[in-house]
Amino acid sequence: MAIAIVGAGLGGLALARVLHVHGIEAVVYEREPSRDARGQGGMLDIHSGQRALREAGLIDGFFAIARGEGQDMRLLEPDGTLLLQEDTPDDAPLLRPEVDRADLRDLLLDSLPEGAVRWGHAFESAADGVLDFADGTSAPYDLLVGADGANSRVRPLLTDARPEHVGQNVVELGIPDIDRTHPDLAAMVGRGNYWVLGDGKSLAAQRNGDGRVRIGVSFYNTGEDWLAKTGIPFDNPPAARARLIDLLRGWDPRFTALIAACDDLVQPRTITTLPIGLTWPSRPDVTLVGDAAHLMPPVGEGANMALLDGAFLALALAAHPGDFPAAIEEYEGEMFERTGAAARMSAQMQELLMSPDASRRMLEFFQPS
Repeated sequence: MAIAIVGAGLGGLALARVLHVHGIEAVVYEREPSRDARGQGGMLDIHSGQRALREAGLIDGFFAIARGEGQDMRLLEPDGTLLLQEDTPDDAPLLRPEVDRADLRDLLLDSLPEGAVRWGHAFESAADGVLDFADGTSAPYDLLVGADGANSRVRPLLTDARPEHVGQNVVELGIPDIDRTHPDLAAMVGRGNYWVLGDGKSLAAQRNGDGRVRIGVSFYNTGEDWLAKTGIPFDNPPAARARLIDLLRGWDPRFTALIAACDDLVQPRTITTLPIGLTWPSRPDVTLVGDAAHLMPPVGEGANMALLDGAFLALALAAHPGDFPAAIEEYEGEMFERTGAAARMSAQMQELLMSPDASRRMLEFFQPS
């Protein structure tokens, strides 16, 4: 019986890997032409998702690429006031280590048999047990799993829900090889996460495993078209950096120095989410994992939930051999409850970040009285 997984993200690959561990074949169809076709983003905080990697037999490989020092955190206010500094001891357990998303994806890809991932297959539609792709080819399926992210093309087979903007717009930038090019800024950022919160904005700098510091400048309580209206010329990176610095007028010069040091990769992002607690009537031949099922604010839960989705769906399929309806019903029941709780927590964190006193509330979150 053919299991087709649409999307070679973390959830789809975790599903394919745990199925492989249990002797069940599946094929992953990915629209990208190759594993290196585009960047995979920054670092991930993997905590609950470690359970999935244990089920996949990859936990040792994960610990080999994880960065315990990535758990370090510094929290500041726009005037430069340091509110919190947490430095992780070298012998601390890897409870919430950071890992480069690309490295984790490679770990999963390398664990699959040759041919398990079919690159260059852009999913278009599915009906009557046949997948149709944009290049005119097709493939059979008995079970279709949508692991194709926020803008899933599989999701409409189950629900009319669509992602909605949550009032946050982000501009992403980065400083390559920061230890060599800007050692003073490298020392300021530290080994892990560096957050500045206030004035309805935030600057988050994150040390990546390849020496790059990834920076996200967020603007809260802004409309979906705010980036287009605010006059940031994304086709002119130096001018875009200058405009961002102007939008942070009054902030400590150390923070705007981070933006001035960035390279020409300047990318806008609008933050969207699916409704909290989204469910759908179970179908015997289609289900969803990851952001396709439960898109949340980017506060540290999405990747973990995607990994767990993939692992738990695989375990349900292994526990009900040949009975896809029973496996799907079991998986979706657990997934709806687990990810609904994670989505509620993520929404609370998003509300905190969007509040006028975000830095102080964040301090209380990390250091409750």
